[in-house]
Amino acid sequence: MCIKYKIFFITFVELYNITYVILAIKPAYSTPYFMTLFDNILLAINAIRGNMLRTVLTFLIIAFGIMALVGILTAVDGITTSLSSSFATMGANNFDIRKKGTGIRVGRRGRKAKNYTAISIDEAIEFKSRFKYPATVSISTIGEFAATIKSNTAKTNPNIRVMAGDENYLAIGSFDLAHGRNFTELEAQNGRNIVILGKSIAEKLFSKPEKSLEQLITISGKSYKVVGVLGSKEATSIFSSDNMCIIPLMKGRMVYGNSTTTYVTTVMLKNPATIDDASAEAIGLMRAIRKQRFNEEDNFDLSRSDKLSTMLIEQSSYITSAATLIGIITLLGGAIGLMNIMLVSVTERTHEIGITKALGATRNVILTQFLVEAIVICQIGGLLGIVLGILAGNGVSFLINGPFIIPWLWIIGGVVLCLFVGLVSGIYPALKAASVDPMESLRHE
Repeated sequence: MCIKYKIFFITFVELYNITYVILAIKPAYSTPYFMTLFDNILLAINAIRGNMLRTVLTFLIIAFGIMALVGILTAVDGITTSLSSSFATMGANNFDIRKKGTGIRVGRRGRKAKNYTAISIDEAIEFKSRFKYPATVSISTIGEFAATIKSNTAKTNPNIRVMAGDENYLAIGSFDLAHGRNFTELEAQNGRNIVILGKSIAEKLFSKPEKSLEQLITISGKSYKVVGVLGSKEATSIFSSDNMCIIPLMKGRMVYGNSTTTYVTTVMLKNPATIDDASAEAIGLMRAIRKQRFNEEDNFDLSRSDKLSTMLIEQSSYITSAATLIGIITLLGGAIGLMNIMLVSVTERTHEIGITKALGATRNVILTQFLVEAIVICQIGGLLGIVLGILAGNGVSFLINGPFIIPWLWIIGGVVLCLFVGLVSGIYPALKAASVDPMESLRHE
């Protein structure tokens, strides 16, 4: 049987004095109207341009929802990566013995929170000498958090962290020396006036780090000779050594020590598999040194770097949940706004719908047209939100020296979520448009 073809020129939307004509070619025995997905997308873009202000406001709401979701989750991924990298440099075979509790007294039902005594320098030194497990032991304490360091010609901002450590502090802390040398055991015990500078400090004071060796500087008014310069930690490290300096342990005790100063004892095992046995032995030895009875709870804390990093990373799940909730609530508002715009659009375009039906468009064609329009609006907002979210999230990651992350999982999730929002928001207006009576709509003004 011979197949005849007909050519229909259909004008749907006139926008900015431009008439869009859609050419439909069909067999004589098929339906009198044919619309491709591409044509529907073109019509959706035309409708968006015809209601620009309302549409822009709607996809901005959707964009902010996606931005909140993608941005916060990207930042969380960056922080998690940075934490993992930072604690990896500390080693999975390390553990610390430090004062128990935060030292902050909080009342509870009229009772004061228990304040545990600090670990003294003598207790830390005794532990170091008596701990016979195959391991390296280091003692350290914090001198200042916001010190100012001066040379003859320059000075730093008051943001330098001063640490006091023994001869093992660099090895256990995974610090590398770029120039100079470490303390000797005798220098750490005698409290010599020497210091190891972070890279940024050396550059600030002497332009080139290597020029700082054997130079005299002052830290909060005390004079020290520079014997070493630390190498810069990788960019993903939160605990940067660039703005830190290290003085001998006993010098730190003489300058900063008082009755409340607490000392941290860090143990680095040769075999990570023995960390559980070594931890148990360390707890027993410290209890004996601090003269605790068998029925008393430990008055010190033993913390392992791997457990600490796991705990911190687990806490990020709460941030992820909060970000998801914020994004969903914002998208819900966007979905309501989009549905309202689509309902108004159906009312305004009733006459157009009637002409389209009179020319042969089926119920499914009208339904598809309005659904695609809702989805296009959502996807435009979603893509904008994804771009803004990646920029915002990586901005936070950059502030903590974290890596640049492209969250492919959240990008795909955002696109799918916008598709779902578009379908949910557009289904009712699309059904309303598809059910319009062509004769009534042609009389509509």
